[in-house]
Amino acid sequence: METTPSPLPHKVVAIDGPAASGKSTVARLLARRLGYVYVNTGAMYRAVTWLALRHGVAPSDAAAVGALLDATPFECGVAANESTLRVEGVDPAPFLNGPEITANVSAIAAIPHVREVLVARQREFVLRHDLVMEGRDIGTVVFPQTRLKAYIDASEEVRAARRSAQGIRDNLAHRDKLDSSRATAPLKVADGAVVIDSTFLTIEGVVDEVVQRLGL
Repeated sequence: METTPSPLPHKVVAIDGPAASGKSTVARLLARRLGYVYVNTGAMYRAVTWLALRHGVAPSDAAAVGALLDATPFECGVAANESTLRVEGVDPAPFLNGPEITANVSAIAAIPHVREVLVARQREFVLRHDLVMEGRDIGTVVFPQTRLKAYIDASEEVRAARRSAQGIRDNLAHRDKLDSSRATAPLKVADGAVVIDSTFLTIEGVVDEVVQRLGL
């Protein structure tokens, strides 16, 4: 029997979408405009990927990755209205966009125990802050009860060009398939979400569209 999610103590704008759709930049700018805290959940999964690779744990070994995560100090905080991370006392941010992380993050993100642990940490943010949170399962799993949901998409060609401009090598078609077909929390449009195609829009244009369509 399904249970109804509890009401949220603070506002949450859920921004979901595939890799390189522009959702991270949109979410950050939207949070600044609203005065909310910006939470990048993708960085959390990348941080676990970095942790596993740092310790020589294969991303395909779900049990070993889960055990490592359980045994590791994984601190989530807020500074300057943005989420922060410290893993084993280290800020992993400078290491999270490397090609090895990008190649393995979808495998890490598909591990049910990793998602269980990180979703619990993500939900802690709403106890103290109004949020703009972006990822792949925010409106479907993390905060399905929020009425403020947007799914940001773009053509594969445009997303590939954006990745290239960032100097990031990423097999988007492969990642899309992995993220959309995983058994746990697959990427999909949340019920009630507004869908915005950013292919021909500027970032500010997407932010304006989110604000208008969600009535923010």
